[in-house]
Parts: sequence; C-alpha cells; structure tokens
Amino acid sequence: MSEAKPAVIITGVAGQIGVRLLPFLPAFDITGVDAIPPVTDLPLRFESLDLAKEESCLQLTSIIQELKPIGVVHLAFDPDSPGHNVTDADGMWHSTVAGTARVMEAITEANRDVHIVEKFIYQSSALVYGPDIDTSASEDTPLAASDFPVAAQQTEADQVIKQRAPALRGCSVFMLRPQLVAGAGMHNYLIDAFRGAPQGDGKRAQRLRDKGERLSYALPFGNEYLQKRKQFLHVEDLARLLAYILARTEPESQRLTLLNVAGSGDALTVEQCIQTSHATLKRVPGKLGLEKVLEYRWKAGISPVAPEFLPYITGNSLLSTDRLQKFLGADYGNVIRHTNAEAFSDSFAPVKEPSVQSSLAEK
Repeated sequence: MSEAKPAVIITGVAGQIGVRLLPFLPAFDITGVDAIPPVTDLPLRFESLDLAKEESCLQLTSIIQELKPIGVVHLAFDPDSPGHNVTDADGMWHSTVAGTARVMEAITEANRDVHIVEKFIYQSSALVYGPDIDTSASEDTPLAASDFPVAAQQTEADQVIKQRAPALRGCSVFMLRPQLVAGAGMHNYLIDAFRGAPQGDGKRAQRLRDKGERLSYALPFGNEYLQKRKQFLHVEDLARLLAYILARTEPESQRLTLLNVAGSGDALTVEQCIQTSHATLKRVPGKLGLEKVLEYRWKAGISPVAPEFLPYITGNSLLSTDRLQKFLGADYGNVIRHTNAEAFSDSFAPVKEPSVQSSLAEK
C-alpha cells in the first residue's frame, strides 16, 4: 500500500496562476478553494468558498482541521485574471485584504493546539514598490504604491501578513513579490497592452475582433519612454518556486521569508517589448494624452488596461533578486529557467494544453 501524499490547500485555485500550478504538484494531495471550480482535468478536491465573505474563516478552519495540510498557498485574488474590475476598490479590499486576514486567522486557529500547517505561502506583487522603480528594489525598499486600488490594497495586505505572521503558531510564512507573470495565455495589464487584443462584450470590440484588428500600443512622445525597462516572470517558474518551497525540508531560520521574484537575465526596454510583440506604436502628446487614450478605450470596452495603470506603463519596474538566488542556491537554475526575454516572448505563443510536468516537489 502506497504512502499517502501530504495535503496542500490552494486558495484561488480557479485563477490563471492556480490552474497552472496544479501540474507542478504531483507529490501532494491538493484541495482547491475558490468561489468557482477550476477548469482542469487534474485530480483534486474542490471546496466552494468565497474568502471575501466573513463566514469563510470558520469554514476554512474546519477544512484545515479535517485535511491537516502541511501547507497553504494563498492565491485567492488575482487582479490580472480576466473579468476582474480593478477599479472596484471595495470589492478588491474584501478579497485582497480581508480575505488574506481570514486565511491567516483560520491557520492560527487550526494550529492552536497542534501544529498542522507548516508553511503559508502568499503571492504579493512587485506593484507594492510603486510605479517607477528606477533602481532595482530590494525586499527592504520602502513600499511606495500609488493611489491605484490594486497596488494600494496589495500593500495593505502585505502589512497584514507581516503583522499576523508571528501568531501562526509554528507555521513558516513566505511572501513572494513577483514581477509581471508572463507566458502563453497569461494576462496582465502590460502584456495585454502589447497584445492589443480588443476586449469586452460590446459591439465595437466584437467588430474589431471580427476584422482581426489590434489596438496600438500608446506612449507619450519622447525616447525616454521607449527606454523604460520592464521585468517579467514566467508562470512556470513561479509554479516551480511554489512547489520548491512546499517540498523544502530545511527548517526556516525566520518566521517570515520575503522574496522578490523575476526572470533571469537583463530587463527588457519597452522598445524591445514592442519589437518582440510586433505591436504598432502610437505616440500621443504627454501623459495626459495617454490617459485620455486609455480612458477612452477602457470606457468603450475595447481594452482591459484601465487608465489607473498609466504610471506603471510609463515607469521602470526593476527588482533585485539577490535574496531569491541566495535562498535557492544551487537550485536557482532548476527553478528559474526562463529569462525575462523568454517569459515575455512566450506570452505571444499559442496556448498549449496543460500537462503534468516534472516538479522539484518530487525530489
């Protein structure tokens, strides 16, 4: 009789990162938690749960006590997944901030008498460092998110993690701050802008799609905007990192481990991104002109890029991953296998059906 696999809970399993993580966890017995079931053929137990609702805390506590998972991976809110309204500040707060607090409270309560959950992994975002990171931000760089709700509330959720981590009773906490997650079929504000695919259910968007037309990539006049640098992270590398942390057996020297995550190699200039994506460049007079273009397309329902993303489009986004490389050591090249350029380029490749892939969790 084969030995039972250790259990792991993934919140937000139906999101674009959650479903892509599943093939990398063959060594674990997975339970997915989300408001809707994931589209996958891979084996897992699914629990319908909306972490934006207060009663979900008690429900999740019961699930943890029943399954006794060694780890919880919290992906419960993915603002880059299609269908989310990034301007709905109240809705995002309940999912991002309150939802995160509920997950941590559930772990704390479940671990009260016996240490069940050994690892809690939380996916944050590089957005928390602000819209224009001219020099590579380290994990100690002060957070400078703009007033844009996605970034501001992600920052608030990060503070929740830091405040509650010491109370998790024997559970190590890992907070990842990844750059824009890229790859075939992945969506985020910047990659979607380079793709130029008309979005929305309106007649105009449908006409543009029927004609096979792409929206241009708009930028203010000036060469400096073409030289802004961006980093990306391949979704498979993020999945490998999550699997690696779950499988890691060495005791952690600290309760909270904070890691920036990005692809290897050099960052890409916006000009290089335009060349790789074959986007048509549209120049506009200043940031005000760009704001008006973004606002028009957003309100017309033909672009997924909200005007609030403007400062992140026109700025640099650079992270230092020195701490990640030290954390992974000799395994760095086995986990982070794609460069920034490869991660970005793969975002314009045809979407492949997911398959069970080898994982470091098997080691």
